[in-house]
Amino acid sequence: MTASPLRLGEIAERFGLALRGDADAVIDGVATLAEAGPGRIGFLANPRYRSQLADARAAAVVLREADADAWSGAALIAADPYVAFARIATLFERIPAAVPGVHASAVVAPGARVDPGASIGPLCVIEDGAVVEAGAVLGPHCVIGPGCTIGAQSRLVARVTLVQDVTLGRRVLIHPGAVLGADGFGLAFDRDHWIKVPQLGGVRIGDDCEIGANTTIDRGALGDTVLAEDVRLDNQIQVAHNVVIGAHTALAGCAAVAGSASIGRYCLIGGGAGILGHLSIADRVTVTAMSLVTHSIREPGEYSSGTPIQPNRDWRRNAARFKHLDELARRVGAVEKESKS
Repeated sequence: MTASPLRLGEIAERFGLALRGDADAVIDGVATLAEAGPGRIGFLANPRYRSQLADARAAAVVLREADADAWSGAALIAADPYVAFARIATLFERIPAAVPGVHASAVVAPGARVDPGASIGPLCVIEDGAVVEAGAVLGPHCVIGPGCTIGAQSRLVARVTLVQDVTLGRRVLIHPGAVLGADGFGLAFDRDHWIKVPQLGGVRIGDDCEIGANTTIDRGALGDTVLAEDVRLDNQIQVAHNVVIGAHTALAGCAAVAGSASIGRYCLIGGGAGILGHLSIADRVTVTAMSLVTHSIREPGEYSSGTPIQPNRDWRRNAARFKHLDELARRVGAVEKESKS
């Protein structure tokens, strides 16, 4: 499905942006500043790319008032160019129209309830007790287990598995390969062997959440694993049993959250970061990429751990010195104590 071209003036009016230049310029798509050509809108959000304006060929550029003097062409002036560009890009998003109904190859159990306005794709399986609400779209090969509910206008792109007792809110988007509601890693060690702890809870996903490809969210051991509204998870993230993630929080790729951890609202968790179990993270906390959170964070702010990359020779030398840090600290302490006496 291809979006229709729009006049630049229409775009400015729709999103409340100040327009400089030809309001009748025809726009048929969006692109990066370096790649945008005739008919395309580019954007300048990061000042480090300001020099690209000199060679830009875009039909128009979304930028801040402070950068407008560096661009002689048509412009849309925005307080936050990246947010404005994201909204404009939705006008040109290509999403195939879903046809309501159940594909002939899908298997729907007699005890499932599928709204006539939902679209069920090829080779989907919907088990007893599952509910699919109006306007929901299930792409090919999705499996919806017992006790699962898919909220109105939610979309499961393809090969999404909801194992058991998973509730999705409205307008939830789940990308291919994601698995929600599998058993959490609950084990008890009895002398010489493991005993599996039954996982009896479910998963609750709030409205407007997005869950990336191959991400896994385990069901709770007793209560539920919970994502509040507008939580955004990137690809290949692990969310363990009974984790709670507050509204508007985002986790980047390959992050892992251990069981019963609680993350507040408006948090940003960087790629590859790890959060240990049973910890609490306050609202508006940023954890930078590859950090390991080993204790609760009770104040907003930015937190980091780990060793920055450096030439291998320097890293090996410094790694060897790590072993002597305790000894060095003791020696410094002794010297300070002696100097005070």
